[in-house]
Parts: sequence; structure tokens; C-alpha cells
Amino acid sequence: MRNEMEVIFDAQSVNEGFARVTAAAFAAQMNPTVDELEDIRTAVSEAVTNAIIHGYEEQGGKVYLSCILQDGAIHITVRDEGRGIDDIEKAKEPFFTTKPELERSGMGFAFMEAFMDELEVESEPGRGTCVTMCKYLQKKGDC
Repeated sequence: MRNEMEVIFDAQSVNEGFARVTAAAFAAQMNPTVDELEDIRTAVSEAVTNAIIHGYEEQGGKVYLSCILQDGAIHITVRDEGRGIDDIEKAKEPFFTTKPELERSGMGFAFMEAFMDELEVESEPGRGTCVTMCKYLQKKGDC
């Protein structure tokens, strides 16, 4: 069985919590473990925060969150239409940040990779970024 949802919200830091709870609530219908739900919340939080802080540089815009439940896995996409990433591989390096003045840890992508089973990042400078993640729920299914 396949089920999907999509929400669009303003790129404001106050909406990060909304996004993480929304994705976790949607995943709950698959009866995930508490640890799996926390992994999903953390990964979504990191992706949405990156869109707001780095993609839009806190200047507003829209963040697109979509989730698909299929074959025992949740597929999550977080997309923005912000500034994009010049060097994706560099951005994925632990502790790399383009905003050191904000005391950011530079661990967003590292956390996403650690908490999800698959991570794909597509970006084009000046056009935005799309982060796609997959989590096998209770090790059932494939992403």
C-alpha cells in the first residue's frame, strides 16, 4: 500500500517543529519504533533548518515537505527554492558550515546520513536544493 502527503510552509524557524512533528505523525501509521520516529524527526529538523538558514538565509520563501509511505519505508523530501549549494560534497563534510557566525555545528548532513538509511542531495546554485531521505521502518522493505 502507498500513502503520501505534502505540505508547504513559510521558511521561518518557528515552522521547523511543525515539519518534524508532521513527518513523524505521518510515519506513525506504519507503527515505527520510538527510535525510528526520533530518527525521522531529527533528520527532518536538520533538512528544514538547512533550507531556512542556508537556502533562504532567513529572508523568507517556501519549504516543501513531502512524505511517501511504501513497502515498509518512508521517503521524505525537503525542498527549497533558495540560493542552492555550490559544492554538495563539501557541504556534506562534518563541521563544514557557511554560517560560522551563527555558531552552527556544520553537522546537518552528517546527522541526516546517520539517522536515515539513504540520503540524496540535489542542488543548483540560484535555484534551490532538494534533500531526499529514506528510512526503512523496522527494517521492512526497501527504499
